[in-house]
Amino acid sequence: MNAEAYVAGAAAVGRRRSALLAAGQRLLNRVLALLLLLLLAPVMAIVAFLIWRRDGAPIFFGHYRVGHDGRIFRCLKFRTMLRDAEPALAALLARSPAARAEWQRDQKLSDDPRITPVGRFLRRTSLDELPQLFNVLRGDMDLVGPRPITVGELTRYGRVRWHYLSVRPGITGLWQVSGRNNTSYAERVALDRTYVEQRSVWGDVRILLKTLRVVLAREGAH
Repeated sequence: MNAEAYVAGAAAVGRRRSALLAAGQRLLNRVLALLLLLLLAPVMAIVAFLIWRRDGAPIFFGHYRVGHDGRIFRCLKFRTMLRDAEPALAALLARSPAARAEWQRDQKLSDDPRITPVGRFLRRTSLDELPQLFNVLRGDMDLVGPRPITVGELTRYGRVRWHYLSVRPGITGLWQVSGRNNTSYAERVALDRTYVEQRSVWGDVRILLKTLRVVLAREGAH
């Protein structure tokens, strides 16, 4: 076997191993998501009832986000805002320069009038994120990865957008266990880049374990 054939054969073996590893990771994510859905079904039922009793249907909110390789998907959450949230946001940004500047800087508001009382509790406890387990089952997301972003936010990532697009977004990730809403948007982008460049199975396990502590302590949750 000549050198070129050897190199080509080794590369093919490497690609097959990478494909098998990726398939195994996807299967593991889906199995874990299914187990968590079964375990947390009573909690999710209670949350759904509280939302319905406070503000009626819909119970879930789906926002389109950018996923792996630029594929657009509908990211699910429990609804935490008023049903007419978008007109309310537009009106607030039109009349408040301070709110408009905060929104343009961070894509969120520290005192958001659209959020319902039930929604504030869900956000502080991160329970609003639980429906994203269905996104993991569908293959849109992984348990661990960068937070899913909108098409508009992708431009704010600059060259780091290629890091973001190279993996599936996650329900939790390095940003969530590194300050979350207490960090700036630029810091969030830097954390996503670090995660992708240093990604490993054991790194994901550590992030999942840290997530439990962060959620229980409500660190960085607004």
